[in-house]
Amino acid sequence: MRRKTIGITILIVIVALIIVIFLNPFTIIPPGYVGVKVLFGKVKPGVLHEGFHIINPLYNIVKMDTRLQAYTMSAAPTEGERKGDDAIEALTSEGLKVKLDITAWFRLIPEQAPEVYRKIGLDYVSKVVRPLLRTSIRDIAVKFSAEDIYSTKRDEFVQRIQERAVELARGKGIEIDRILLRNVQLPKEVEDAINAKITADQEAQKMEFVLEKERKEKERKIIEAEGIREANRIIAQSLTPNYLRWYRIEMLKSLVNSPNNTIIVIPEDLKALPMVMPSGK
Repeated sequence: MRRKTIGITILIVIVALIIVIFLNPFTIIPPGYVGVKVLFGKVKPGVLHEGFHIINPLYNIVKMDTRLQAYTMSAAPTEGERKGDDAIEALTSEGLKVKLDITAWFRLIPEQAPEVYRKIGLDYVSKVVRPLLRTSIRDIAVKFSAEDIYSTKRDEFVQRIQERAVELARGKGIEIDRILLRNVQLPKEVEDAINAKITADQEAQKMEFVLEKERKEKERKIIEAEGIREANRIIAQSLTPNYLRWYRIEMLKSLVNSPNNTIIVIPEDLKALPMVMPSGK
């Protein structure tokens, strides 16, 4: 009986080892990924989040990246996801052709990973992200002039692209985080004309600043002159004959009491000027 029990135990251990080695009922989902469960070619609902999991050994686990990703389309041969000139060409509201370098930050929505895998596949970036970005940019560019895109309304242009991209991505399992406009390339003559206009506008603003400064200086001088005039008027009103006579006497007293070598002859008529002579010492 004891031998039979030992034999059963050994058999169970062997079966367990076979299951572990060949069927592998364990899986580890790395950080920033989710696991999509596929059984006999059918995607099962729900996802496995990062960490260690015990699963049905018949499941095929497809690991999908849910971290923030960047997709770049650039004229520079080595910058974009695709080699060579991959900038987006779009028409502006006046029919001019512009080339735009952009980078989009996006991520896969974890809970929608099974649907993305089932309906689109692992190549959802090339099937969904790239087309919706190009469409968004062309849809919005035609509503702006070249000058708007190049300078005056650049931020608004990017914001409108992002809103359009978010709209197109809705229901696709993709979240558009942010659109970055990295470079705008215009026809040379158009770029020169816009730069000349920007320079002229800056010069006009500078001149307006100078004129405003001069106007304020003029106002200051007028206020200062009015203050001096008012002060002189008040002083003139206070200079009565009696005040002037008193002030003259006070000044003569100061001369008499001053430590100097002069002789002061004061006339009887206080209206006449006193005579100041050296003492000869």
